[in-house]
Amino acid sequence: MRRISIEHALLAAIVLAYLVVGALYALLTPAWQVPDEPAHYNNVAQVATNGCCPVIEMGDWDTTYLGELTSTQFAPEGLDRISTIEYEDHQPPLYYLIASLVYKVSGGSLSALRLLSVIIGAGVVIAAYAVGKAVFPRQSWIALAAAALVAFIPQHVSILAGVNNDGLAELVIGLILLASVVYVRGGNVPVWLLGLLVGIGFVTKGTTYLMAGVALFAIVLRWWSSERAFVSLARTIILFLIPALVLGGLWWGRNFAVYGIPDFLGLREHDRVVAGQPRTADDIALIGWGAYLSKAVSTTFNSFWGQFGWMAAPLPGWAYRIMQGASALALIGLIMAAFRPKSRSETEADDTHSWAIWLLLLVIVLAFAAYVYYNSEFLQLQGRYLYPALIPFALLWSKGLDTLRRVLLSRWERLNRWGPWLPLALHLLFIPLDVYLLFRLVVPALSP
Repeated sequence: MRRISIEHALLAAIVLAYLVVGALYALLTPAWQVPDEPAHYNNVAQVATNGCCPVIEMGDWDTTYLGELTSTQFAPEGLDRISTIEYEDHQPPLYYLIASLVYKVSGGSLSALRLLSVIIGAGVVIAAYAVGKAVFPRQSWIALAAAALVAFIPQHVSILAGVNNDGLAELVIGLILLASVVYVRGGNVPVWLLGLLVGIGFVTKGTTYLMAGVALFAIVLRWWSSERAFVSLARTIILFLIPALVLGGLWWGRNFAVYGIPDFLGLREHDRVVAGQPRTADDIALIGWGAYLSKAVSTTFNSFWGQFGWMAAPLPGWAYRIMQGASALALIGLIMAAFRPKSRSETEADDTHSWAIWLLLLVIVLAFAAYVYYNSEFLQLQGRYLYPALIPFALLWSKGLDTLRRVLLSRWERLNRWGPWLPLALHLLFIPLDVYLLFRLVVPALSP
């Protein structure tokens, strides 16, 4: 009981610290200096004023005007037409319906809508911990370390403190992953609940769609470990699909009516509207494949950890070097974890632990594939687009650091006694870094 209470107290402290840091970013980050924030805000405003749901159309994206706004740090004298930025009007409606209530109550306050995102982000942090406990039930320190990493990555804090549907999408992804892990490990999760969560994802954001495959994979894995009767599998999949397709079908049917078949997500119309965006093919033609790949890797890595505003304010070079070193250590530890003998505390009760790890890896692979696919057309080398896989990434990162700690401190029993908490302690160092970056980089660099 004492261990559980300490564990929960640590989680509460992480969430509280996140709320404080997130609120600081929400209140102090200059207006509109979170990527795509004006377009998301205007979607909320339209839903609050005219009802659901807006329609994306030509004129919602203006390359010249957006360039003027970002180059002048959204100077007040240039904001007279900011309400015309509406290129997120194709997005699924759930976040905007929720945010429209806050919009109405607050009179359209940008700060209030940002704080709503921060609160949603707290759910993402808790979901990271819950997934960690489901995957590593005997190693709660890994779950806590992962929650802290999710909470305090500088770029993630910035995104969760802006007006967008990213946080809600991550929360839904976390809940689907949690239900899938518990289900595959034999837990009492009704398959219709898995379908319902996936259906909620369908009306939240396109980035959640990959979780339909993850949930189906969990269903197949559990079936494979039991009777393996195809009738049983078919019945289970049908029970999963009914709520998922009912919820998704409402949104897809609306889009068919508005944008035509087969544009069930409005993405074809979106691509037509934002035709002025930079194209990957043009960039490759200009600088060549080698330079492009080098830029893709470095820009994706850097912006995953922190590149604020509309990619205009990168972190200091020393910060990226620290992230590179930590990433190398986590990767080394993860490789060790895959091949070294397991200690008693690391050994799980059955083979379903391996299946849970496969689910984590599948989310990462699918999110990365979606990122590569998106960048095959548009030049959008932003690490935040990998955040749908942030919870699995944080868990495997924390597992890698913990394994490396076990190896390095194995001869020093006294030091190793407190060793399990080392990854958590390291991740908590992001808190002062976040505050430092807010006051020394974000505010001065992004203010008009």
